[in-house]
Amino acid sequence: MKFINYILFLAFVFTISSCVQESYVRHIKVTLDVSELKEISTVGVRGNGDPLSWAEDYPMQELVKDSLYTAVITTKTGYKFGECKFTVNGDFELKDRENRRVYFAESDTTYYHAVFGIAE
Repeated sequence: MKFINYILFLAFVFTISSCVQESYVRHIKVTLDVSELKEISTVGVRGNGDPLSWAEDYPMQELVKDSLYTAVITTKTGYKFGECKFTVNGDFELKDRENRRVYFAESDTTYYHAVFGIAE
C-alpha cells in the first residue's frame, strides 16, 4: 500500500510541476502627464503584480515640476500584460472604467506613457 501511495504522490508532483507557467523579469518605465491638474502633492500607480497593489500607491517621482512623473517598476511574471490605474493625491483616475492594460515588450523593458484620466 505504501508503494502505491508513493507512486500516486510522484505522479501528482510531476503533474503539478509541468503546469507551471514560465516567469520572466520585466522592467516597466512609466511616465505620466499630469499637466492639466493643479495642487498635486502625491502621484502613484496601483495595479496587479508585485510590487504593485490595489491597496496602496507605488510612488512616482517628479520629473518635470507639476507636469511629468515617472516610475520604474520591476516584476517577475508569466503574463503578457499587467493592469493598473494612476492616482493623484490618493484619488483614482478612470473611475468606473476598465483598468489600463500595459502589454509587455518582447525585450525585458517596456516603456509606457500615459496622460492622467485619458484612456488609450
